Amino acid sequence: MPTPLINANAAGTWTLGDLAVNRIGFGAMRLPGGANYGYGASSDRDRVIGVLRQAVELGVNHIDTAAFYFSPLRSANELINRALAPYAADVVIAVKVGPGRDPSGEWLPLARPDQLRGQVEENLRQLGRDHLDVVYLRQHGLDSVAEHFGALAELRDAGLIRHLALSNIRPQHLAQAQAIAPVVSVQNPYGVDTRRMHDEFVRVCGEQGVAFVPFYAIAGEGKESGGVARNDAVLAVAQARGVTAAQVRIAWTLSRGPHMLAIPGTGNPDHLVENIAAGALRLSAEELACLE
Repeated sequence: MPTPLINANAAGTWTLGDLAVNRIGFGAMRLPGGANYGYGASSDRDRVIGVLRQAVELGVNHIDTAAFYFSPLRSANELINRALAPYAADVVIAVKVGPGRDPSGEWLPLARPDQLRGQVEENLRQLGRDHLDVVYLRQHGLDSVAEHFGALAELRDAGLIRHLALSNIRPQHLAQAQAIAPVVSVQNPYGVDTRRMHDEFVRVCGEQGVAFVPFYAIAGEGKESGGVARNDAVLAVAQARGVTAAQVRIAWTLSRGPHMLAIPGTGNPDHLVENIAAGALRLSAEELACLE
């Protein structure tokens, strides 16, 4: 008799504003494929759609995406729409706005505040939604996020957005935004061996009840190239526990506090099952010390 698959609720839950999500979610960045676009090897559309549906069947109810996740063949939002619409009531879709790409994949300058409504509406169209559950302002190079965040707060008041969040920020940006409207989540690079200068910021977010959603937690400094970053301590713990290095990295992420949410992404159904199972992996004090 086959072993029952572990459900995403094994990782516990967190509430983004008024939206309860399991702490193991799903990141859609790599779904479109397209090496020239920075998203790894080409993806098989039907396989990816199957992975998305399986993720939801296994309890994943927090999906992170963006309109600028696309390749010459497909977009992450289109795949999510095709796989999951009509959406289950408990599925939370988070999107990022601010950056943009032209049709050839070249990055555009950061959107001006008056351009953010168009980006929000593009995500709504692609996803087939009448509102977005969580919208991150992903900033780059701003001293202050107040004007951009204020523009998103107006869209929240207009009913296009339910909750607001921040991505790729410095600690002072959180205070700037919180003075305008509540921030439910922060998304920054962070992992066992990635950007550990964020340790204190992670703690501060927890104290304020703000979720911290690390990206590149598995790939490390490898970033968009994908795969699992090599780390001898991670490999030692994985070998001793009979699990994968990716699972150790996910478990470490979740160990940093109840407000930590993991969003590993994959187009491989076996890796999906492994990633979700990491939500049930509890690292011992000795293992955590080894990873430090």
